[in-house]
Amino acid sequence: MKEKGKKTQSPATIGLPSLIVLSRYENQITILSEYLEEFPDTDEPVWILGRRHQLNEDKSKLLLDVSARLWFTYRRKFSPIDWQWEKHKEQPEEYHRILRCFLDRKDCCYSIHQMAQMGVGEGKSIGEWFGPNTVAQVLKKLALFDEWNSLAVYVSMDNTVVIEDIKKMCWSPPQSSGTAHSSAHLHRSALGRNRNTAGLCTGWKPLLLIIPLRLGINHINPVYIDAFKECFKMPQSLGALGGKPNNAYYFIGFLGNELIYLDPHTTQSFVDSEENGTVDDQSFHCQQAPHRMKIMNLDPSVALGFFCKEECDFDNWCSLVQKEILKQQSLRMFELVQKHPPHWPPFIPPTKPEVTTTGAELIESTDKLFELEEEFEILSV
Repeated sequence: MKEKGKKTQSPATIGLPSLIVLSRYENQITILSEYLEEFPDTDEPVWILGRRHQLNEDKSKLLLDVSARLWFTYRRKFSPIDWQWEKHKEQPEEYHRILRCFLDRKDCCYSIHQMAQMGVGEGKSIGEWFGPNTVAQVLKKLALFDEWNSLAVYVSMDNTVVIEDIKKMCWSPPQSSGTAHSSAHLHRSALGRNRNTAGLCTGWKPLLLIIPLRLGINHINPVYIDAFKECFKMPQSLGALGGKPNNAYYFIGFLGNELIYLDPHTTQSFVDSEENGTVDDQSFHCQQAPHRMKIMNLDPSVALGFFCKEECDFDNWCSLVQKEILKQQSLRMFELVQKHPPHWPPFIPPTKPEVTTTGAELIESTDKLFELEEEFEILSV
């Protein structure tokens, strides 16, 4: 008997929204499952940037994880690589602002234009192929101009990561409140930097750690395979840059003795931000099954990437490396040492170089821009 004052709904009314949601979910699972048919039925786990997936339990979660990653590919119909200044557009929200840093425009910090021009300072002509180490060095220099993200980029030398140097770089000196505000109306607190009682910005700068490696002469040495795969299990993993001769790939995980990668060799149209600052991000996410290749087909020249937002993340990464990577006594993939090697030149944290050109005038030649290795005209983000 119906209680007085209470409304009731028929089963059909209650169930209709649920059925609609369930139907959409089932359709999505069907589509995702079709993309994952190429993956074998196996009990072996798949590792994607620190996350474990079981194909025999739920394949769809793997593709959802992959499609959530940003996918940068070839583009066409973007403006020529030159030094003309483009008018600023209003800043988008944080996610769109990250995408905007990578748009193929001359005034975007990590655009193809900026990377190509910065590569000139690394001895690479515009249009020449970059190896993993060149990419690492270019990113290290460009990051000095990326004040919004405030990344500390450390590129290891001689297959050695020095803890002392990284902590010296990430624990930067306090920055005055006025300088910090003018350089960033940025979200420092979200990036691990705090203000002390004196109004100074202090704290750990988020670390992008890149380790260029040579894992063999002409082919990868099998002795490194297990350690290489262990890196993809780490929660700090950003994957690896590498590929085959003249074919660069972004490796994000592995399954057994196969590497899983995103292939940038898909030419898509140039995407610009909208008038409100947002970016149509559909082409920045891979909506299909990722590619796979035998790990022994990998070119031995690679670069590992890791991200440590807080100091505790870096300390945890060091512990994992000691446990999983350095357990092998001979032919280690790389070394992790506490102190700066005495025979090395002193470590000086990189700083933003002085730029003498304004970018407003027409630059007919880049020769004068690169008389010194660190000189580079960065366009405003």
